[in-house]
Amino acid sequence: MLSGIRGTYRWVATRYGADPLHLLALLACFALAGYAASRVVAAGILVGFLVWFVGAAIIHDLLLYPLYALADIVAQRRPWRRRRPPSGPVQWPPLINYLRVPAALSGLLLLVWFPLILRLAEQNYEKSVALDTSPYLGRWLLVTGVLFAGSALAYAVRLRRNKSSSRSRTRLRPRAPRSSPSG
Repeated sequence: MLSGIRGTYRWVATRYGADPLHLLALLACFALAGYAASRVVAAGILVGFLVWFVGAAIIHDLLLYPLYALADIVAQRRPWRRRRPPSGPVQWPPLINYLRVPAALSGLLLLVWFPLILRLAEQNYEKSVALDTSPYLGRWLLVTGVLFAGSALAYAVRLRRNKSSSRSRTRLRPRAPRSSPSG
């Protein structure tokens, strides 16, 4: 029984070209996308959805991607970076990913909630839910601060771990035998 399952697994992997779990995840994503499309059609907002979807793709590909690619290049070529590697056993972990992740998450939150954060939809929002949009800016700034603080904490932990592991490597390194003056 088990050899039959393994054989089927290998057969699917060779025919498909990847792990069968990848195929299963892909089919689940298509099913979810089909369900979402059916709900959009049932709600009668297909044209508005298509305009939003195509507009978002064009704005992302032609405007936003070049902007954050340029920002990433600028962050990697910062003038305060050392040109030479540091002397000694301590190697600093790269800082760029500890900046990229919170900036990307904060940007994603801003992209999704910008009408409420910038108070562009105040009348519609108040009519719909009878609430004010004033707390959104403060909450977004708070979440952004927490993301960067968590990233700074993770970077500090990694620095400490690298420093302690380099100390243990230097302590465990065998010393060269001392030559005696007699021979």
